[in-house]
Amino acid sequence: QVQLVESGGGLVQAGGSLRLSCAASAASGRTFNNYAMGWFRQAPGKAREFVASISGGGDRIYYADSVKGRFTISGDNAKKLVALQMNRLKFDDTAVYYCAARYYVDPNAYPAINRYEYDYWGQGTQVTVSS
Repeated sequence: QVQLVESGGGLVQAGGSLRLSCAASAASGRTFNNYAMGWFRQAPGKAREFVASISGGGDRIYYADSVKGRFTISGDNAKKLVALQMNRLKFDDTAVYYCAARYYVDPNAYPAINRYEYDYWGQGTQVTVSS
């Protein structure tokens, strides 16, 4: 079982920045670099959508078009942390942000962008961008 805990959400003005963190505990017998990590978000009344993902080895990264160039995902396997740096925030970025994990035998496997492919989820952290 993998436990994920997000932090770093809050209220920020449009154009500002926030940094989200996700602390993970790997399942017994598995190393953290075998887990691809993803960030998803869900706004009120909308489906949960993909934001960014990173492979366990850190070499493969994907971003949703809506955040490309503004958000940066990064991982620290030694600390079992995944961060999402969010710059130039927009009102439409307002949502609950979730961290997710999926196990891969190959740390260099392409990280999933479909939420249904992730096995473990955090409780979410609220990001509110005021216009």
